[in-house]
Amino acid sequence: MATTTSAKLDALKLRADFAVFDELTNGKPVAYLDSASSTQKPKQVLDAMREFYEHSYANVHRGVYTLAERATEGYEGAREKVRAFINAPSNREVIFTRSATEALNLIAYSWGLENLGPGDVVVITELEHHANFVPWQFMAKKTGAQFAHIPIDDLGELQLDSLDRIAALGNVKVVANNLVSNTLGTINPVEKLAEWAHAQGAIMVVDAAQAAPHRRIDVQALGCDFLAFSSHKICGPSGVGALWGKRELLEEMQPFNLGGEMIRSVALERTSWNELPYKFEAGTPAIAEAFGFGQAIDYVSSVGLEAIEAHEHELVVQTMDRLAEIPGIRVFGPPADRRTGIVSFEVADVHPHDVAQILNWEGVAVRAGHHCTQPLMTRLGVAATTRASFYLYTVPDDVVRLIAGLQKVKDTFGV
Repeated sequence: MATTTSAKLDALKLRADFAVFDELTNGKPVAYLDSASSTQKPKQVLDAMREFYEHSYANVHRGVYTLAERATEGYEGAREKVRAFINAPSNREVIFTRSATEALNLIAYSWGLENLGPGDVVVITELEHHANFVPWQFMAKKTGAQFAHIPIDDLGELQLDSLDRIAALGNVKVVANNLVSNTLGTINPVEKLAEWAHAQGAIMVVDAAQAAPHRRIDVQALGCDFLAFSSHKICGPSGVGALWGKRELLEEMQPFNLGGEMIRSVALERTSWNELPYKFEAGTPAIAEAFGFGQAIDYVSSVGLEAIEAHEHELVVQTMDRLAEIPGIRVFGPPADRRTGIVSFEVADVHPHDVAQILNWEGVAVRAGHHCTQPLMTRLGVAATTRASFYLYTVPDDVVRLIAGLQKVKDTFGV
């Protein structure tokens, strides 16, 4: 696994790596509190990608000339960095995709179509991002399998006492759960769910898009069968993500996309597939983006996942304590010690979009909406929330400005 440091991070120093913090929004420095949606990119990643494009770019795996060899080395080097980052047994089990969303769809189509049918049960949770909800809902309907969910309690944590009831519904074949909720920050007990899933003879699919940037991940310790995460949430470029899967499962699955690179041989009579991981990487991949993904992993690892997690915890405590002092604000989700750096809330009698707009006038960037978790919004009894989310470059003053902005919201609307 990648080396990390346990030293406390210096967010103010790290901000110097991100040009956006030198700019003004509405005449004010930006307080970027939307990292759960996508993170800012440090100059180290951007410079490395530009250098790669200028001096090492060619198509990968095919050329025997120097540029192609450099490109392939950079691309495959990034695959090894992903493997080490999640402690996967082999880099052949790491597949580059366009995003975590595509990775989850790959599992749903390539594994689901071949393995699900009437009498089977697909299990998700009320916390899921649509990317780990809709593909399984669609696949259950397409194959005749039943679609069931693990409910949450009023704190936004999974009610595991529902598992016996779910097991009685039929043959549980898939359990799909995010490691961290992108809306509430809830840290989910994936290890327990994986153990239960395997006892039912099911596979465990983990959406780690919201977890990988913020806490250490070990796929072997989690006990899952598949895990997906994306580059753009971890200080890397958009357009690339990663899927890890157990080799024996990937070997049995059919390809998701068809075309060049993913073939072993093509003839008029038949086509045979390439070996892992290339069987699932059709066409020219996002070469420089994958390289940038690896550079982002280096950057985040040099800061230290443990340091990032501790830093965000301090910010969450600060935010929740201050929000609790403001009448008319409701915070959703578990206590600070059972969540990552995400705080979703509502201001009574003010629509979240109005809250976000007024905060933007103050240079504070937050997300307002259903956060691609509409079933969760239904469970919470709201149409949308305002979400503040933190990362390694967030400083306590950003929280101070958020609180001051919310006071302005209340003053503006007279609530």
